[in-house]
Amino acid sequence: MKKILLLTTVTIFLISCGGVKKTQEAINSGNYISVIQTSVKNIAANKSKKSNQPYIVLLEDAFAKYTDRTLNDIAFLKKEGNPANLENIYNAYNSIKNIQEQIKPLLPLRIEDENRNAKFSVKNYDDKILASKTVLAEYLYNNASNLLVNAIDKSDYVKAYDDFAYLSEISPNYKDSRIKIEEAHAKGISYVKVGLVNNSDKIIPVRLEEELLNFNTYGLNNIWTVYHTKPTNSIIYDYELLVDFTEINISPEQIREKQLIKEKQIKDGFTYVLDDDGNTVLDAEGNKVKTDKFKTVKCNFYQFTQTKSVQVAGNVNLINLSTQQPMNSYPLSSQFVFEHNYANYQGDKRALTTEFLSMVQLRAVPFPSDEQMVYDAGEDLKAKLKNIITR
Repeated sequence: MKKILLLTTVTIFLISCGGVKKTQEAINSGNYISVIQTSVKNIAANKSKKSNQPYIVLLEDAFAKYTDRTLNDIAFLKKEGNPANLENIYNAYNSIKNIQEQIKPLLPLRIEDENRNAKFSVKNYDDKILASKTVLAEYLYNNASNLLVNAIDKSDYVKAYDDFAYLSEISPNYKDSRIKIEEAHAKGISYVKVGLVNNSDKIIPVRLEEELLNFNTYGLNNIWTVYHTKPTNSIIYDYELLVDFTEINISPEQIREKQLIKEKQIKDGFTYVLDDDGNTVLDAEGNKVKTDKFKTVKCNFYQFTQTKSVQVAGNVNLINLSTQQPMNSYPLSSQFVFEHNYANYQGDKRALTTEFLSMVQLRAVPFPSDEQMVYDAGEDLKAKLKNIITR
């Protein structure tokens, strides 16, 4: 029992040392956030635990170094004077504050070996955060407003929207940002009209055409792209997506026959066991000993396979309507095979296995029409079309 306890203690110690060593390595590589998160997690579980003492020292060191580095970064960014740095400055102040908020509930933290409390330079950064947020909010508003007025293409409206969206996160209802974010969104949407063209010599079922063009089932509409299968005159469309079927090949109806000869040994009554003198052998209870008789049965098995296949091929073409130039063309193809098996037999049915017996119970079925074959290829076509559009 003592050996087990000793082994458990040593194992826990080694695991603890391994964790501390990795945390120390993180400090040496400048990954202070990782050190702080690991140390806080261990200390919060039990800050008076002896094995957590190293984490208190590591936390003290990592916090001091992280705060010093972050404040130096802020000073440099301010000195550079680039408005694009305003967000980084605001986030940096918030980062220091958030880390302080994680440490505060743990204080005081005692370092027993040094007979002192760990030192944490906790300061109030609220004024700096508010000041940097004010400057950032003004910059985001002005930058997004300029993009909204001077946009060259829809990507500028998207950028303006992103700025207004971030502005709404840090300063809700800032000036008229709510109105402008709606304007940026409305102007940034790309409208795509979708159509289907049949350049093959076969008819595409109406049901399939409706399902292929039912983009609501694809879930493809998003914040920046809207597909219309029934274009309206009130919208200026940016792109046209054409599903162009070029070939629909349907094979002839075929029935293939295959003959198999099946044999099986089956029980056919019994005989009494005789000894060398021709007398009936008796068991211990005086009963005659029996043995099964077997015979071989044969059956000619005729399997019939009905087949019919369809291949549908075409392209998905994307056209930029502002330039009337094709942008991309993606091949679209699918195949569907109808197959049905049935059978009959001549001979002793007992020679057939369960699989063959089930086939014998089936009969020939009508072949699907050409229209049904094309429709049955539709599920695969819809999946491939969605994949192309998603790409």
